[in-house]
Amino acid sequence: MAFIDEITIHAEAGQGGNGVVRWHRQKFEPKGGPAGGDAGRGGNFYVQAVRDVHILLKYKAKKSFIAGRGEDGGSKSLHGANGVDFILELPVGSIITNFKTDEKWQLTKEGEKILLLKGGFGGFGNEHFKSSVNTTPQESNIGGAGEKGDFKIELELFADIGFIGLPNAGKSSLLNALTNAEAKVGDYPFTTLDPNLGDFFGYIIADIPGLIEGASEGKGLGVKFLRHIKRTKMIAHLVSFENLSKGSTGMMKAYKEIRKELEKYDKTLDLGEEGLSTKDEIIILTKSDFVNDEKVIAKKVADFKKISKNVFVLSLFDDKMVKKFNDALVKILKKA
Repeated sequence: MAFIDEITIHAEAGQGGNGVVRWHRQKFEPKGGPAGGDAGRGGNFYVQAVRDVHILLKYKAKKSFIAGRGEDGGSKSLHGANGVDFILELPVGSIITNFKTDEKWQLTKEGEKILLLKGGFGGFGNEHFKSSVNTTPQESNIGGAGEKGDFKIELELFADIGFIGLPNAGKSSLLNALTNAEAKVGDYPFTTLDPNLGDFFGYIIADIPGLIEGASEGKGLGVKFLRHIKRTKMIAHLVSFENLSKGSTGMMKAYKEIRKELEKYDKTLDLGEEGLSTKDEIIILTKSDFVNDEKVIAKKVADFKKISKNVFVLSLFDDKMVKKFNDALVKILKKA
């Protein structure tokens, strides 16, 4: 299933109905007075948060949404019905921006409902204008136009932990080992083109497409998907033992490349203390089956322990290793 995390839409609240000119028509009352009813207001336009990260896919083809028109007033002083409100369902974590005003709204919890556009007012019927000096008013109002606007909708996922690392670091494989995500895995760069999510004992893990040096300048897949881990409690930085083939400092170099891109991303958005580079971090040294020398593995663990107290070694072919990491990750998330 394609993952869509950004759309643009045109939205309109409903037009108000029109007031009418009507008269009482009863036997023996040929001049029974005004009886034109007021019209209903136009429907409002709302957005509401739902727990479905794929719902934006529904709006890929249709980009224009309009709330219901108010009903015109009726004879015998009948009031027109209000127009039907329109509720656009969006994923929790959506940020809605009005292109014209630059006003922003955020949906941060399931069920949250926000009024974006107000419906137009309903017009008054001629009964509304009756007075002691105007006993046979001919006036009525047409309904007011509903508010309208063009909006950008961006999704920032709510995840407890985000997996980051170079392409082919083992992020999707680890996500699959820990959850039922069934993320695509392949032995080539950029297998993951969209974020993958998995449920880990009630915690949400997000696997972000691989970063490379220069991602902040648009290389590879860029840093677009980093916004999905801006709200995570922590990040898990995966570094593969395959990087040893690049020389004795290959793994640390790979780690520093990604950290550099995180810092650039934070600086570009002026995230400060809320940035990705400031989040708690665990380091996972993956694909340890590429190395047969325990001393080499121990040396790398010691090097990365200088950066983070939580350093793990994994071979995804070793069920015991995965189980041990699974238990440790549960404890870490409970403390976060």
